[in-house]
Amino acid sequence: MGKESGWDSGRAAVAAVVGGGIAASSIAAKMMSTAAIANGGGVAAGSLVAILQSVGAAGLSVTSKVIGGFAGTALGAWLGSPPSS
Repeated sequence: MGKESGWDSGRAAVAAVVGGGIAASSIAAKMMSTAAIANGGGVAAGSLVAILQSVGAAGLSVTSKVIGGFAGTALGAWLGSPPSS
């Protein structure tokens, strides 16, 4: 499996929720499991996983998708750039 950025994981989580629920063995399911374990059994309200699930269930406008795409691309480029020497 290739290296994934946090943005790719977030987009995958949103995509998995839009399809009618979180698909078993998906990145979204793994994120939710990890968040629930870390929080003692439940996903905390306001956490990244909860926000992505809400966004996936409600959907995003085209403008929000474009802005999020640009922001994710910029963040991925910044995180993936080699350290300056």
